[in-house]
Amino acid sequence: MTVDTQPQGDERVHWLPMVAAISSISVVGIAIGLGMPLLSVILETRGHSASMIGLNTAVAGVASIAGAPLATPLAMRFGVAWTMIAMIATGALAFVGFHFAPDFWMWFPLRVVLHIALTVLFILSEFWISTSAPPHRRGLVLGIYATVLSLGFAAGPWLFAHLGSSGFRPFGVIIALVTLAAIPVLAARNESPTIVADSETSHFLRYIWLVPTATFAVLVFGAVETGGFALFPIYGSRIGYSEADAALLLTMIGLGNVLLQIPIGMISDRVSDRRYLLLACATVGLVGTIFMPFFAANWHLMAALLFVWGGVVAAMYTIGLAHLGSQLSGHELASANAAFVLCYGVGMVLGPQAIGIGMDSFGPSGFGWSLGLFFGAYIALVCFRLVRKLLL
Repeated sequence: MTVDTQPQGDERVHWLPMVAAISSISVVGIAIGLGMPLLSVILETRGHSASMIGLNTAVAGVASIAGAPLATPLAMRFGVAWTMIAMIATGALAFVGFHFAPDFWMWFPLRVVLHIALTVLFILSEFWISTSAPPHRRGLVLGIYATVLSLGFAAGPWLFAHLGSSGFRPFGVIIALVTLAAIPVLAARNESPTIVADSETSHFLRYIWLVPTATFAVLVFGAVETGGFALFPIYGSRIGYSEADAALLLTMIGLGNVLLQIPIGMISDRVSDRRYLLLACATVGLVGTIFMPFFAANWHLMAALLFVWGGVVAAMYTIGLAHLGSQLSGHELASANAAFVLCYGVGMVLGPQAIGIGMDSFGPSGFGWSLGLFFGAYIALVCFRLVRKLLL
């Protein structure tokens, strides 16, 4: 089965549910941005090694892969809004559990529960946003979503810097934030989409292959974002940057992510086939990795390159999500969103491993070559799909 037609949807913007889903997930983003460094610092103060902290954090990717299949069945049974509220409550309880868990082994099941809840929450939020936005504004709406979410993630570390890691206070702030996230969902619960299984319901994994330009776009983004951010400081130090300069370059990537999502989303609304824009983003990603070694000698040139590179590569997630929404609707879109987030989790697992092996094998240049491998493979996939469409 191929999906080439865009479903005929309501042309109105459903503002209440859209704002509810965006604001809810963005508040959760602030909680995640605060909670992730908080948990790492607490483990370090308890005397755990960096490798053990990394192992506990890596459970997040595995939990995301495990949680993705649960989203659609839970939403079909209990409704989108009530499932989201349940996941918000589950995530809040898991966060509190970290404060009271005395033994390190307890943090592993807590991390699994937390990230399964977050995965289901993100899948259903993105499904809700996609169904609330009319086709001609889907890119803009998802660009707003990505921008606000990025700002939420950025606000978390700022809060952490002011709250510190001692005592219950940072956990109390997280509970308050997560409670706030439930309010807009409750307010818009009567306008949440209903997911009804069709007579030919099949496993959600088939949507990986049904809309591969979208699902593999997010896999590449997950690999590049997770592996690139984790190993860029090491890459930076090996090519001669100080720790502070490398950190500022990472900030430039994040700034590009925040500022370029809405403009690129608006462009995607004017493109008849978003696969061409995904191809362009991947090409910019590949060219950017090729030019990194040549720009490395000049910090300002490198910063400008990474600003554009970071924003355009991050748009692969936004445009991939918009392309998914333009091809599917209803139960199929919910299942495809689950496949989409699962592919992001797979990218989270593959990226750091591939880039780490590349740098161990080929030195600093292995960083760019590993990133380029992901972009090159995706470009080949999209070109194959586009040529196949022209020939059929």
